[in-house]
Amino acid sequence: MESSVEVERGTAPIKEQFLTSKEKFHAFLDSGRPGQKSEDAEQDSGEPEQKRIRLDSEGAPEEPEKKEEKKKRMRGQNKSRPRMKPQSYEGRRLCPSIIQERDTKCFFGDKCRFLHDVSEYMRSKAEDLGEQCYLFNTFGKCQYGVTCRFAKAHTSAEMKNLVNADLYKPCGERETVRNHLDKDLQRRLRKKQVSFSGAEAFLKTISRGKKLEEDQRDQETQESAVPPVKTVGAITDADIIKLRPCEKKQVDFRDKLYLAPLTTCGNLPFRRVCKRFGADVTCGEMAMCTNLLQGQASEWALLKRHASEDLFGVQLEGCFPDTMTRCAELLNQNIDVDFVDINSGCPIDLVYKKGGGCGLMTRTTKFEQIVRGMNSVLDVPLTVKIRTGVQQNCNVAHKLIPEMKKWGVSLITLHGRSREQRYTKSADWDYIDTCSQLAAPVPLFGNGDILSYEDAMKARETGVSGIMVARGALIKPWLFTEIKESRHWDISSSERLDILRDFSNFGLEHWGSDTQGVEKTRSFLLEWLSFLCRYIPVGLLERVPQKINERPPFYMGRDYMESLMASQHVGDWIQISEMLLGPVPKNFSFLPKHKANAYK
Repeated sequence: MESSVEVERGTAPIKEQFLTSKEKFHAFLDSGRPGQKSEDAEQDSGEPEQKRIRLDSEGAPEEPEKKEEKKKRMRGQNKSRPRMKPQSYEGRRLCPSIIQERDTKCFFGDKCRFLHDVSEYMRSKAEDLGEQCYLFNTFGKCQYGVTCRFAKAHTSAEMKNLVNADLYKPCGERETVRNHLDKDLQRRLRKKQVSFSGAEAFLKTISRGKKLEEDQRDQETQESAVPPVKTVGAITDADIIKLRPCEKKQVDFRDKLYLAPLTTCGNLPFRRVCKRFGADVTCGEMAMCTNLLQGQASEWALLKRHASEDLFGVQLEGCFPDTMTRCAELLNQNIDVDFVDINSGCPIDLVYKKGGGCGLMTRTTKFEQIVRGMNSVLDVPLTVKIRTGVQQNCNVAHKLIPEMKKWGVSLITLHGRSREQRYTKSADWDYIDTCSQLAAPVPLFGNGDILSYEDAMKARETGVSGIMVARGALIKPWLFTEIKESRHWDISSSERLDILRDFSNFGLEHWGSDTQGVEKTRSFLLEWLSFLCRYIPVGLLERVPQKINERPPFYMGRDYMESLMASQHVGDWIQISEMLLGPVPKNFSFLPKHKANAYK
């Protein structure tokens, strides 16, 4: 029997008994929450008009010019959104020397800008968020001491930090996160005292204007005669002989599930969640090579690797052979990764207008120099992520792929959309299939519109070597389990809340359990919730599976939490965060980074 409810084009089909109106939906959510009503919250949240779902399709049709103008406004990101730094939520902060209970006095003495009086700090400190500290229970010691928002669990009456010796010793010997920025390296980078001998040797071949193949042979001859670096002790073959491509570390990418490098949301705690659900390959967020070469700590933080990430890579963005080659040599010597990926698919203007991201696809000479240069200094495989092209109806990937095989890439990932399309059109898997045949024997991964195991099965029917999952993992991170077990998982709201709780705990471990760390964890949790709210439970769908570009209408869940998780209102996301991380500060504000134009 067909439903009497008329479903608009682009709207996900939900069983009639669960459909509701906007007013009834928010009234139901208001009935289960204390305090502010959602209508009032909508005015105060700063949520842009284009993020609100409109039910009324009636009325006078819009003029074509206004329609086009509105469409332009919806693209990209909320660039003018309010940005609150996590440290701004705390008036006075305690000096690290006091937090860590060092024997020596503070290096800055009376000039230190932090508090040194614990009792004074405790008078201004916000209330604790709970009785149990995840860091203390997991590692036996919380490094944030009295500043921890769960300090009651591990501080004595004298405000001293307690240690559980049974837990602390084994965890202290085990490094859970790798690829930290060494302070000495940071200082040398800032003073430009780091040597890039391998990169300089390659760059000389470009400046002479000779053919790359001939120059590489000359370079190999020179390097085999002279040691590239000063050595200590006996000289081994590795000191004087350059690795051939076949001798580099090999990675078997075939038939793996690859979690895409996702800016903002693809952080380390999120990747840990996805690893638990079966992701095989993970990659750090896109890092700008120029910022890495300058020793910026915030950029180096994107390279951190958790112990659970057994097959991990980093993604670099850059537009010139000199900076990309130097950066590749820097990372090759200082961090532990299984592969390095070049981002030549980023569509945002900031990157594209400089010639990076998608811009590399139209600058083939520079692209070739970047790939060959990075390959010459790396001991791990080099991979590339591209789109179909720049213009919507002008695909160029099929022309680039045969060339990239000659340049020496180990893996190509193809997103089945052009830069102009962004996410408003379906991915072209027929074109991905064609390109996979051109890429052979180099493995090619397909990417685009994977939100269920059925989507993954259809993708695997093409000639791709594997699948990369991006937005699908943000909407439902248990997608990896669904694909591996070939089933639709009708996950409950309590199970989903447990996933969010795990993320919050991982965030406190990664960013800290003090006020600054709690609010940083909250901000990343809210960014993720702006994607999670698009998920529609399997049991509510008239047609399974849900398609990635189908907009969910207003519907009632099977319980209050399921309805709350379906809300696309920022105030409701904040309510969910308060269940896990306590109440927000008084001056708290949040606006999601992405405008979700795929829903229009």
